[in-house]
Amino acid sequence: MARPSNRQSHARSALVAALCCLAGLAGCVVHETKPLPRVNAVQAQQQIPADELLDVAVHVFEPGIPPEIAKDEQALAKKRIYPQIREAESHYLPTMLRATLESCGQWGSVRVVPATVEFVDVSVTGKILESTGAQLALEISVSDSTARVWISHKRYQSGADTGSYKTDAALKARDPFQNVYSQIANDMVAARDRLLAQNRRDIRRVTELRFAHDLAPQAMDGYLAHTQHGKDTTFQVVRLPAAEDPVASRISRIRESDSRVVDTVDGYYSNFADQMREPYGEWRRSSFDDIEKQDKLQSQANTRTVLGAAAILASVLVPGHCDPYNYTCRYVEEGLRTAGVVGGTASVLSGIKKYSDARIQGQALKELSQSFQSEVAPQVVDVEGQSLKLTGTAEEQYREWRQMLQQLYLTDSAAAPAAPPPPVANPNGPAS
Repeated sequence: MARPSNRQSHARSALVAALCCLAGLAGCVVHETKPLPRVNAVQAQQQIPADELLDVAVHVFEPGIPPEIAKDEQALAKKRIYPQIREAESHYLPTMLRATLESCGQWGSVRVVPATVEFVDVSVTGKILESTGAQLALEISVSDSTARVWISHKRYQSGADTGSYKTDAALKARDPFQNVYSQIANDMVAARDRLLAQNRRDIRRVTELRFAHDLAPQAMDGYLAHTQHGKDTTFQVVRLPAAEDPVASRISRIRESDSRVVDTVDGYYSNFADQMREPYGEWRRSSFDDIEKQDKLQSQANTRTVLGAAAILASVLVPGHCDPYNYTCRYVEEGLRTAGVVGGTASVLSGIKKYSDARIQGQALKELSQSFQSEVAPQVVDVEGQSLKLTGTAEEQYREWRQMLQQLYLTDSAAAPAAPPPPVANPNGPAS
């Protein structure tokens, strides 16, 4: 009996090795993700002077729904974007950043506000780039009332700290993406610390004067100057109203009313976040599990399909070098081909099934998201006799409130007796 040639032996060995590799890869698993190192917000080490303690407004984030696929549910689902959840997150995530900023003792009042709230010492705006139970990515910009930019469209991203998903208590104790909020807070402190003390005092003065000028442009004209820096415009204090200025006193009282309204709106966001925290945490944890399963199934499907096809191809292409009359050699050769084709076909079919299972997991995630959407239905709050909703009408309601403030000022001004022009105070010293 003739022995197989070296080429035949090599081809058979390669095929056997491929089949063994295929069998091994079919059983591969995704390793458990380890908890991430924690990033903590930098705490204030000493008391900050009151005239340098800046108030912060964290504006409701943009949901980050791509307009080109905003109405295509399938395209959105492929990107794991669920519009109603994104809308809820756009209100919830700012409250987590606010809590981080408050906890570090570096700032004055920190509030979550609608986009229509303009006149605050430091404003934070954001856009959700990615948000699932496995990943969070935000685009953040920060500027102060002088129009100085602190942070410009910076991306902050982190995977989930899986330690937060271990137990319900762990999920309540620490947000799985706390690292993102802590890093933003630390960058804000670093940007503030690069300013001189005089810069920080000027920010507070500019905030007051911009509010006053918006309310009474004619009466407050000339107190602020605009400086052009390329395409950017910054505000500078030219002069300050005197302490006994009746116009300034009236505007100060109105601003206190405005602050109470903003506080009420901020409280509403807090209540909303409190109601959302538990079901949203559960959704995130389930989303993380489903994404892991879906990615695992997708990986297995790719491996089995590709290697299965390779096994079939290799089997078909096994070179035939047996002597035509050496039936034993030909039986071995045909057996190897048949085994490769059968094994490869089974692997391809298994891969197709894995693709199907992955789609089922994706559908489960979508259904889970839809069930969560009912948990975060819009809430209503009364502010100064006005009904505010957290579904976009909050900004409209606050805009109406601003109009009421202007009307209040005009009414008070019409009723007040005419007064001589107020004395001017030095912007760098106490009012005279």
